[in-house]
Amino acid sequence: MINNRYDFIMLFDVENGNPNGDPDAGNTPRIDAESGYGYITDVCLKRKIRNYVELVKEGEKGYRILIKADRALNSKFDEAYEAENLKKGQKGKNTDDVNKAREYMCKNYFDVRAFGAVMSTGDNPCGIVRGPVQINFSRSISPINIQDVTITRQARTTGDRMETGSTEMGKKSIIPYALYRAEGYVSAALANKVTDLSEGDLELLWTAIINMFEEDHSAARGKMCMRKLIVFKHDNVLGNCPSHILFDKIKVKEVSAPPRCFSDYSITIDADLPSGVELIEKI
Repeated sequence: MINNRYDFIMLFDVENGNPNGDPDAGNTPRIDAESGYGYITDVCLKRKIRNYVELVKEGEKGYRILIKADRALNSKFDEAYEAENLKKGQKGKNTDDVNKAREYMCKNYFDVRAFGAVMSTGDNPCGIVRGPVQINFSRSISPINIQDVTITRQARTTGDRMETGSTEMGKKSIIPYALYRAEGYVSAALANKVTDLSEGDLELLWTAIINMFEEDHSAARGKMCMRKLIVFKHDNVLGNCPSHILFDKIKVKEVSAPPRCFSDYSITIDADLPSGVELIEKI
């Protein structure tokens, strides 16, 4: 059970990399065409959180990950019916069975408890869970500059291509530097009413956010670092004020252009918080 509502802000950066490629634009970094600001999807960030949790909790009961590329989701829903000895093949006609299956999924899968899931497919559906943890798209503090870097590929794939030479040219799309801001929410009301997200789960979430880039390094993504995790803790379940009021307390401004490192930005925090709200700097 969680007794407090939370709102939080993440500040993270990328150096010489592509933090989240857009498949509709040749996998180049995502960019708002009108403003030039970069953005990263919530799905991308939650994927990294899931991967970290699975890494540190591998094999531990209650911390399985539902959304991952291992096998069909419907087969996992079938397992819930088998584990709870429910009648299979009713396609959700028995509401009590669906509710029991949903409870099983929340109990055994961390990402269902945290982010929710649509589990209403197949012959043995487990319902729909609205997750207490939600993360918005992140946006860069400054407009981004996408650079296409030409590279030389030493290994060619076919004999026919080898006949024209042992090397060929390729391309990588990178951002020299960008600082991103993402905002998120933890609803204690939903956690207690729907998924039973616990205080232990919440501490694991903070740890995963802080470390999610540390276990996700790749040449394509370049150097990515979580710079700040600022949490607003309300003293009750429903909260003491709207989240946007708290988010406005954190100002990030560019102080050197073009920005090429974290120190090229200034961060100011307005400590005049509404009554009943505590600011916690996790990093």
